[in-house]
Amino acid sequence: MTNLKVGGVPEHFNYPWYLTLKNKEYTEHNINLRWQDYPGGTGQMCKALREGTVDIAIVLTEGIIKDISNGNPSKIVQTFVKSPLVWGIHVGAKSKFKTINDLEHATIAISRFGSGSHLMAIVNAHNQGWDVTKLKFKVIKNLEGGIEALTNGEADYFMWEHFTTKPLVDDGTFRRIDNCPTPWPCFVIAVRNEVLENNFDEVQKVLEIINAKTKNFKSIPDIDKTLAKRYKQKLEDIQKWLKITSWNSNKPITKNLITRIQNKMITFNVIEKKKNSSDFIKNMYL
Repeated sequence: MTNLKVGGVPEHFNYPWYLTLKNKEYTEHNINLRWQDYPGGTGQMCKALREGTVDIAIVLTEGIIKDISNGNPSKIVQTFVKSPLVWGIHVGAKSKFKTINDLEHATIAISRFGSGSHLMAIVNAHNQGWDVTKLKFKVIKNLEGGIEALTNGEADYFMWEHFTTKPLVDDGTFRRIDNCPTPWPCFVIAVRNEVLENNFDEVQKVLEIINAKTKNFKSIPDIDKTLAKRYKQKLEDIQKWLKITSWNSNKPITKNLITRIQNKMITFNVIEKKKNSSDFIKNMYL
């Protein structure tokens, strides 16, 4: 039995993993796959990949590209969710800020440096024409930390996935000022180089199983009701989310896509210089 650890955010995007694990689909192929929640998001998972405490991670594209660029010994093996991620831009319920323009000099809550909430704040600032070198950040670790920081005034705004934070908007904890979609496919699957060298076939089988599940995920009977209940969402919100979300099948991520994303990230001052795109990816489908 091969032991592998997989991790991701505890959000609706990763429910297909839960289903395959619940059905023991990996065990049938002599793979003992164990899931680990990472509420701190991509920054937390990049750290875990570096430390070897997770083998496979479902991470935000921008976060892992930045971290591999900075020496993370991992490779992107494929896109997981190919549609953009819609980031909500949130302030506290009693905040004085009313519009996106009010936020130019405000303090941004981020889970970690290098995380999606950090990098997308830079993307948003660039989109608004702000000076990204003057952005101010407050590290708050996770969504709970974001709630606390915005409520007690330690930070002014916080970017997190639109639908995950929708219940907090509905109950008056947050006000959403705007949205900012990622200018690239949002989630990829990254694997530590050591695991790819030693367990290539097993990783390939894991991808085959999860891709088969995501391919037909939307057609699972009452999947909208199941997700709404599990993630404490309104049914109409889950239905909207399902409509705009699409998973990858089994196509490898291309060097051209990595190059295009790197070019954008250089424009956004997220990475300093472009590297060879083959440094970032491992094609599992040769």
